[in-house]
Amino acid sequence: MVAKRIAVIGAGNMGTALLRGILASGWGTKENLIASHPKRVKGEALSSELGIAVTDRNDEAARQAHIVILAVKPQILESVLQEIRPALRRDALLISIAAGFPTSRIESALAGSVPVVRAMPNVAAVVRASATVLCAGRHAAAEHLADARRIFESIGLVVELPEYQLDAVTGLSGSGPMYVFQIIEGLSDAGVRVGLSRDVSTALTIQTLVGAARMAEELKTHPGVLKDSVTSPGGTAIAALHSLERNRLRAILMDAVEVATARSMELGQTAAATSAAPPPRKAPARRR
Repeated sequence: MVAKRIAVIGAGNMGTALLRGILASGWGTKENLIASHPKRVKGEALSSELGIAVTDRNDEAARQAHIVILAVKPQILESVLQEIRPALRRDALLISIAAGFPTSRIESALAGSVPVVRAMPNVAAVVRASATVLCAGRHAAAEHLADARRIFESIGLVVELPEYQLDAVTGLSGSGPMYVFQIIEGLSDAGVRVGLSRDVSTALTIQTLVGAARMAEELKTHPGVLKDSVTSPGGTAIAALHSLERNRLRAILMDAVEVATARSMELGQTAAATSAAPPPRKAPARRR
């Protein structure tokens, strides 16, 4: 992997997090990393910070790269693929993090037997604590998945699943940090309401969530059992639990994941319809 040239197309928040993770892991070198950013000023700032080459041309970044990471929005991925297609090595591996954009459409846009891996990380990649799911396209072999796993393990947990489950993953872990941020904000507000300062309330909330998550991770115990260990008879926790159940907290979270999953499917369908639509016909020239 150290000798492989890696290009990150679209060095936004997620792309930059991947670059930092690759460098921090020690197996990627600055000399073999290149990224693209549409805004030259931001690209120059990123180049100065990380010590890597950054260009405002996607095809220039992709040229001769062994691994090309497509860190762009699904709405523009089709046009980016057409832009980089002439510059790709014949043996290049493409990794896409675009929600709702299947590997089959990437393969079709590029033609040939291009190995494609689809990844769904989340925003916690910026602190190297992402939950990422990988799936292989039709032409991706075990070694391609291994390369992709190595990249995304530099920013957190990696799981491999079949592609039909990627929309559900997008709804759960892809959008998941937002749910947690909402919970943090709500609990912090609650602490302020009952008399705590904002700083204290937020600090206690965050540490409580971190501690509870660590317990669930390390004890490998069902969350229902852990919940019961906190709710003593007639105590404060069972009173709070009654309020949560009465207000349908679990149903609200389940609905949120379901809606986000459906939206991921819609993004894929919209992008597919857009790419399948014929180009607009030019109006006939008027005779003078």
